[in-house]
Amino acid sequence: MSFETTDYTGQTTCGDEARTPLRDFLRTETGSAAVLVAAALVALVWANVTPSAYETFWETHLSVRLGSHGISLDLREWVNSGLMTLFFLVVGLEARREFDMGELRERRRLALPMVAGASGMLVPIAIYLAINSGHGTADGWGAVMSTDTAFALGMLAVVGRHMPPGLRVFLLTITVVDDFLALVVIAVFYSDHIAVPALLVAVGTFAVVMLLRRFRVRRGPLYALLGLVAWVALLKSGVDPVVIGLAMGLITYAYPAGRDDLERATGLFRLFREQPTPELERDVRAGIAASISPNDRLQRIYHPWASYAVVPLFALANAGLQISGEQLARAFTSPVALGILIGYVVGKPLGIVSSTALTSVLSRGRIRPPVGWGAVTAGGTLAGVGFTVSLLIATLAFDGTTLEDAKTGILSAVICSFLVGRVVTGVIGLLPPQIRPRVLFGRAETIVDLSVPVDPDRDHLRGPRHAPVTVVEYGDYECPFCGQAEPVVRELLGSFGDEVRYVWRHLPLTDVHPHAQLAAEAAEAAALQGGYWEMHDLLLSHQGALRLIDLRGYAEQIGLDTARFTRDMRAHEGAGHVAEDVESADLSGVAGTPTFFVNGRRHHGAYDIEGLSQAVRAARLRAAVAA
Repeated sequence: MSFETTDYTGQTTCGDEARTPLRDFLRTETGSAAVLVAAALVALVWANVTPSAYETFWETHLSVRLGSHGISLDLREWVNSGLMTLFFLVVGLEARREFDMGELRERRRLALPMVAGASGMLVPIAIYLAINSGHGTADGWGAVMSTDTAFALGMLAVVGRHMPPGLRVFLLTITVVDDFLALVVIAVFYSDHIAVPALLVAVGTFAVVMLLRRFRVRRGPLYALLGLVAWVALLKSGVDPVVIGLAMGLITYAYPAGRDDLERATGLFRLFREQPTPELERDVRAGIAASISPNDRLQRIYHPWASYAVVPLFALANAGLQISGEQLARAFTSPVALGILIGYVVGKPLGIVSSTALTSVLSRGRIRPPVGWGAVTAGGTLAGVGFTVSLLIATLAFDGTTLEDAKTGILSAVICSFLVGRVVTGVIGLLPPQIRPRVLFGRAETIVDLSVPVDPDRDHLRGPRHAPVTVVEYGDYECPFCGQAEPVVRELLGSFGDEVRYVWRHLPLTDVHPHAQLAAEAAEAAALQGGYWEMHDLLLSHQGALRLIDLRGYAEQIGLDTARFTRDMRAHEGAGHVAEDVESADLSGVAGTPTFFVNGRRHHGAYDIEGLSQAVRAARLRAAVAA
């Protein structure tokens, strides 16, 4: 039986998805950057072709009333203070996911992006204040603070295709930090006169949310209702209500699906299959929902809406700028536009790179960036693109021609940051091959996700014993997705030759694959006679025939002593080895198959030849730098 090599973007329904929330987040942000650019261009065309219609439309008031109480805002305010709450909810969810499951789960790694994020805000602010001192426009310093996540990651995908994967995480973490600080600034410095009673209602409502969270109440509509109450209270208090979106996201747990939870969900589904009642249907849905973290489920629901609808609508409502020679001449002599432009294009990279270097020096190398200094510099230049939060603060701080000048500076910073980033990555690409890996990857320690290291004297190896890159697969012989991944693995080993060794570890999902355990023990019984890989290949190519009689036939086919093989199978001689593999999978947080690790790091992404090859190349370069 043969399988075609296709793009496998997810794992088997038996377990985890191969695409992690972080990978999905990066892909969605990158893709949405094009939609964001299109929305900004439409806003510019609209504002220049029919300027009165543009302003009239967004100044249209929309009221929502309940009895004698209600809210009346113009459409631009509904977008900026209403829909943008959803955007900041997604930002908070991703920050929490990184804190619980990502790079920041090692708390010491939080220090550097926090320092870099804060410095990447303070230096631009200092530049802006220096340029605007004495001009009466210093109050707009907040417009030069925050990096736009969608634009920054979208530009990284365009100009930084050869950058190390760690740069995306580093850049994302910095943008989350400055988004958080920017919202604090909005709440403290750019809110109207504070109405204390309404603010207390908002705080009290959030306290109720925290109490429900502590008791692990899982009722989405209840949290949505409380979030809405807090939003209205903040709006009435004079504090920008988008703050509640970030707060709700930051308190939402993220955790990987556990094997016990998945097996429990499988058991519930079997009960429903035997007796399809409404009560069991409800239990099945609840069981499946319980196995997936609230953070994952909310990101899956709201992130596409935030990226493809909310942020583009925000750009459409706020990027409209009447462009003329007179306006541009005024803007580029305006301290507001110059302060924003220079603050972003010069101040952002200067703040990020200098603070990262200073932190590394002061810590005597104990705290290092996850990538090399060339990649840090490239990330710093791309962080100089401010759009969403920058425009939001500009609309709060300015009006009239000053607001137009601020928009000119913000849009110019987007273009200039892209060009500077392209130059930096181009220069790195021209470096000699023996220098470039060190410049890109550096010497930072990487997180090792594989809890039980590979032991050549215990694990089954395919490839050179001392190869620089090790690919570990946790698999199930009855899992069809493992069968589909097998030709990909073979192509990978053929492409990289002596540079890669491959290890298969058993993770039989017995709740859905009744023959998986028996097949795993058959492979180990064959190993006792030196025929492990021959049996392994036959099992994956005959996944529909894994009964004991079939296994004995495979043993005979590869020339094993079938009598001994049968005795070993009946005595479960291989069960101990299989159990050790399963235990190592549990320790590494593996719940489904196939799951790959490359040099100890879990491979988050498609297990097609392109995705795995990219991971192997990155691991090979890191190994070369560390050698």
